Amino acid sequence: MTDSGSIASFRGGSPLTAPGPRSASSPLSGRREERAAEGVRDPAPPRPRPAPAEPHAPVLLEKYNCSCIANANAAKILIDGAAYFAQLEAALRTAQRSILIIGWDFDGRVQLRRDDGACPAIGDLLRALVEERPELNVRILVWSSAVVHAPSAPSELLFGGAWQDHPRIDLRLDTTHPIYGAHHQKVVCIDGARAFVGGMDITIDRWDTPAHIVDDPRRRSPGGTPYPPVHDVQMVLDGDAARAVCAIASKRWAGATGEEVSSPRDESGASPSAVEAPEATDFRDVSIGFSRVLPAWNGRTPVSEGPRLTADMLRAARTSIFIEAQYLTAAFVADILEQRLMEPDGPEIVAIVSRVTHTKLERFIMGENRDRLIRRLSQADRHDRFRAYHPVVSDGISEHSVLIHSKIIIIDDRLLRIGSSNLNNRSIGLDSELDAVIEAKDAATRAGVAAVRDRLLAEHLDATPEQVADLLAQDGSLVRMINQLNIGARGLRPFDAMDTKGAIRPTALTKLLDPPRPFEPNWLLKHRRHAVRRAPSSR
Repeated sequence: MTDSGSIASFRGGSPLTAPGPRSASSPLSGRREERAAEGVRDPAPPRPRPAPAEPHAPVLLEKYNCSCIANANAAKILIDGAAYFAQLEAALRTAQRSILIIGWDFDGRVQLRRDDGACPAIGDLLRALVEERPELNVRILVWSSAVVHAPSAPSELLFGGAWQDHPRIDLRLDTTHPIYGAHHQKVVCIDGARAFVGGMDITIDRWDTPAHIVDDPRRRSPGGTPYPPVHDVQMVLDGDAARAVCAIASKRWAGATGEEVSSPRDESGASPSAVEAPEATDFRDVSIGFSRVLPAWNGRTPVSEGPRLTADMLRAARTSIFIEAQYLTAAFVADILEQRLMEPDGPEIVAIVSRVTHTKLERFIMGENRDRLIRRLSQADRHDRFRAYHPVVSDGISEHSVLIHSKIIIIDDRLLRIGSSNLNNRSIGLDSELDAVIEAKDAATRAGVAAVRDRLLAEHLDATPEQVADLLAQDGSLVRMINQLNIGARGLRPFDAMDTKGAIRPTALTKLLDPPRPFEPNWLLKHRRHAVRRAPSSR
C-alpha cells in the first residue's frame, strides 16, 4: 500500500512462496485453481516451470495473470509528475460526460501545471467543467484511511470543499477493505474512452520534472512546504484498452457504492478519444493486459493476477530484468530472483529502489527488509549479474536522494509493466492494485519497450537515451552500460547492503507489519458489505 510511509501503512505477513506456475496450454484447474485464487497454498503445488523453450512464448494469460487483454490505438508512457499532470489536465478539459477517478489519495488543491500561474487547482477545474457542461458527471473514489495516512489535507475528504458543492461532483471514501488494507489503484477514466494507469495519485508531493532540481521552487505543497525530488511513471491509453480500464474502475465504484456507472460511449456511440500528441506516442496499435489484486469482500473471491504476473515475468527473462520500485521486500520475488542469479546463463538484474523512507517504522521494516533482500541477492550473485541502486542528484555541494515512487518491471525488450503494485508483501493480496502490461509481439513494440527502459536509465544517469541505446547495442549489458555512464555528480549509487555481511531473512516483525494477506479469514471478508462515506457539501 504505502505511498506515504505512515505508521499504520505497514502490517505484517510471513514470507510467501512464489505463486504457482502455469502454462498457456494448461492453466490451473479444479480445486487447485480455486485455492490459488483464494491465496491458499496447495498442499502439493506444481513444480516451478522452466523458462519457456520458445524465444517469445507468451506470458500474458487472461483469467490467470491478467483479467483481460485489449488493444489500444495509442499508448504513451509519462515519466514524472509534470508530464502526467500536464497530460491529465489537457485530457480533463476534453471530458463531456464522465470523469471517474480512483485513488489511494486525492487533493483538490493540487495545481496540475506549475509553469502556468493561471492554471487552477484540480478541484476548481473540475467544478468549472461541470458548470460548463450539463451532461458531465465527476466521480472520485478514495481509500477511506487516506484521511489519516495519506499526505492530502483530510478536511476536504472528511467535510468537503467548496469545489465539491455541486450535484454532479461526487467524492466518496471507500471503506470496503480489510483491516489495514488499502485501496491502492490509481486510475483516471474520461468519457469511457481514455484512461490513465500507473503509480501516481492526484495528490501533493507527486509533481516533479525529470531534472529533479534539488531546490526547485515549483516543487511545493499547496501550503508552500517544499518536498524532495520524486520520480514516478504513468501510462495514458485509448481504444478498447481504455474501455477495459474504465470497466474495471466502474466495477470498483459499483462494488464500493452499490451504484452502477453506465459507459458514456455506450450511451452516445462516440468514438474513443485519441491520446494527445500522437507524434510523440510510444506505442501504436498495441495489446495491453491488465492485472489486478483484490482481497476477498462481499462474496468476491480474492484476485491474485498481479503476483502471478510478476512471477511469470521474472521467470521469462532471457537477458535482463529492470526494476524500479519504491519497496523491494516481497519474499516470493526474492526467491525467484535468487534462482535466476544462480543460473549460469541467466539474466542481468538491475533494481533501482528508493532509499528514502518517511518514518522510523518504515525505515525499520521496509528499509531493513529491503537491505536484507538486497544482501541475500548479492550473496547469491555468483556470476556478477546483480546491481541494486538508488538515484541521487546534486546541488553542486552535496548529493540528495530521489524518492522512487514508480512501480515498473521491464523484461528484456518484450515485457513492460507499469502500475500501482509495489514489490512488497502487502501488494500480494492485502491491498487493491492495478497494473498495465505490454507484451511485445512485433519489432515496433519491442523497440518501444526498449526505448522506455533507455529513457528511464538515461534520466537516472544524467545521460541521453541515445547514449544508453548506443552502449547497449555495442555490448548488450545493462551492468556495463551503467558502469560507463555512471560517472557524474548525478547518478546511481549502490546500496551499502551490496557489499556488507549481515542478516538476509525478513525481520521478526514482518508478520505484523508487511502482510501478504488480510488478517481476517476469507469467509468473514466475503460477508462484509459496502459502506462508503460520501464527502459532505453544502448542497
